[in-house]
Amino acid sequence: MDVPEPEQTPYMAVTAQTSKLARQYQAYLDASTPFTTYRWAGTGALLFLFFLRIILAEGWYIVAYTLGIYLLNLFLAFLQPKFDPSLTQDESMEDGDASSSLPTKQDDEFRPFIRRLPEFKFWHAATRAIAIAFICSWFAVFNIPVFWPVLVMYWIILFVMTMRRQIQHMIKYRYVPFTIGKMRYGRE
Repeated sequence: MDVPEPEQTPYMAVTAQTSKLARQYQAYLDASTPFTTYRWAGTGALLFLFFLRIILAEGWYIVAYTLGIYLLNLFLAFLQPKFDPSLTQDESMEDGDASSSLPTKQDDEFRPFIRRLPEFKFWHAATRAIAIAFICSWFAVFNIPVFWPVLVMYWIILFVMTMRRQIQHMIKYRYVPFTIGKMRYGRE
């Protein structure tokens, strides 16, 4: 008994091409994973080109502001632990158990710092956002007239306040999200 072959539709051809492109894109991402410095250097260069575009064009300040807010949000997620100790502490206080917080003494259990947003996902989302913002800066529809010094001051105030809160959180729950200066075991 012959099974009829499914009919080829234009939708199936488009789906096949998009899945092929998605696999190629993922292969490039996977290949770039170990090259952290080069990835961030490329992202920095793209950000520099974007800012150069904004300065020379003297417009698209709302796009730059939106990008700044998004990058700040990504950075905060990068700094925060995956399992927030303040939420754990609140839940344990409700249950009557105070032992589920981060270790505070030498004999407490070691728990490594796990980020809410891993470095690679942070880089990928930031690079994608900068590329989208750069593309948006070439379309007049996104050039909304605003008084840019107000946006800059508001962004600086927002940055200082959120970072102050984040640093207080880090001090209160005694975690350091960076590996610089930490002891490394097993390396010579």
